[in-house]
Amino acid sequence: MSAPAEVKERVRRFWEETPCGVIHTDAEPGTAAFYREIERQRDDAEPMIAGYADFAGGRGKRLLEIGVGVGTDFVKHARAGAIATGVDLTEQSVQLVRERLALEGLEGAVQQADAERLPFEDGSFDKVYSWGVLHHTPDPLRAVREAIRVLAPGGEIIVMLYGRWSWVTFALWSKYGLAAGRPRRSLADVLAHHMESEGTKGYTRRELRLMFDGLEDLRIDSVPTVYDQNFAGPLVRLAGNRLGWFMVVRGRASSR
Repeated sequence: MSAPAEVKERVRRFWEETPCGVIHTDAEPGTAAFYREIERQRDDAEPMIAGYADFAGGRGKRLLEIGVGVGTDFVKHARAGAIATGVDLTEQSVQLVRERLALEGLEGAVQQADAERLPFEDGSFDKVYSWGVLHHTPDPLRAVREAIRVLAPGGEIIVMLYGRWSWVTFALWSKYGLAAGRPRRSLADVLAHHMESEGTKGYTRRELRLMFDGLEDLRIDSVPTVYDQNFAGPLVRLAGNRLGWFMVVRGRASSR
């Protein structure tokens, strides 16, 4: 395998073994308690999701979620009446989400797929959603281009990616750079080796504008999180939104 393919396989194995959110519950995987506890923790830690995802606004729309994890956001789209399709790089997540849909009696199509090569025709979806996923793939720009490709004219995209200049990243650098005697180590290198799966990336606002170039009504929000608060305490409030860990990108495909 080529170097990017090898990295992607290691990323896949990481999330295959530890799907997003499972560390927050001791319940038996696939049970109602398992999903309920993960959903409660996500709602508590990331309350901003509801506002950005606009679950109710997706009713009747063809929705694609890239990177479904254990389905916490995906089932909310389905509950709200979206025509929901989801993909994930891992077989484990796909199976867990299918079991969750069956458990709740919800409709939705979920399949294993690579975000960099989506198995859908151009313009297939009215809404594309991805929360905290695309910074893990070796070529996020290609994944973003794919997400935009499958948007129908006028379709909406909502993507959350990590911010490089954030309290979380500074805390990681303090531990693995400064305290480790490597003060010249870059923020990007620290993220790539010490944040979740191998190769994790963080972005600046300027980089995101270039990545999502071509979308209409492009908006990029830096969003402080409980994770920033855990590391920086009251400093988060003093800095406002400038150093938030989450960078939320929203825009629309051209309707022309």
